[in-house]
Amino acid sequence: MNADARIWTLTEGDGPLVASAIHAGHELRPELHEYLSLPRADRLREEDPFTDLWTTIAPTRVVATRSRFEVDLNRPRASAVYLEPEDAWGLRVWRRVPTPDVLVRSLAGYDAFYAFLGELLARKVAQHGRFMLFDLHSYNHRRDGPAAEPAPAADNPEVNLGTGTMRRERWSRLVERFQQDLAAFPMPGGGRLDVRENVRFRGGNLSRWVHETFPEAGCALAVEIKKTFMDEWTGEPESSALEALRTALAATVPGVLEELGAS
Repeated sequence: MNADARIWTLTEGDGPLVASAIHAGHELRPELHEYLSLPRADRLREEDPFTDLWTTIAPTRVVATRSRFEVDLNRPRASAVYLEPEDAWGLRVWRRVPTPDVLVRSLAGYDAFYAFLGELLARKVAQHGRFMLFDLHSYNHRRDGPAAEPAPAADNPEVNLGTGTMRRERWSRLVERFQQDLAAFPMPGGGRLDVRENVRFRGGNLSRWVHETFPEAGCALAVEIKKTFMDEWTGEPESSALEALRTALAATVPGVLEELGAS
């Protein structure tokens, strides 16, 4: 494999649980910088910084090392490179569109990732019969600016579970157990997380690909966490909130393993 095509890191452990953070990366291939228009801070705002820290809830962890502005692993291949502002929340990503050979190299990373992931998850099926993928993301809720009011909580749960790409009845017990255990976890200060299903997001290409490739054996749960654990405009995290969320996610693992074994 071309070194430029490997745009992820893998920590492989035992068991049927895998956690991914495919929007955690921030870097770009050096050749892309001459085409780029978007400032670094604007790139960071639309990425999912720190989500790689949450992947430690699973023994097997997959973390993207490149920015979604190089290639977005959570979109179909045909739209995985943002070419127009409407592909990227109205942002002008490129000073000029990268040449076809540059785009081919970006998509080589996409192809290599999905080939690798297919092999990894096939091993999990061979070893354990089925697997669970925690597809970890974060999302913005202060798009009107740092001084503006946040988006209404009624439409923006602290944790959005995307289950729109799965056969929901196949994995209903596992999904409901995860949601129940996460919502029941006592957060610092005595509160509980607002965990709801398919309010803002229904799951992206990664979870869809898992369910199409492993229709009986693979459950991919897209977990989108609202960026209350950081300042989405400065990029500064709140370490205690990050760790509390990691602990809350980790508390779901025993229940997930129990339900996975019963599925």
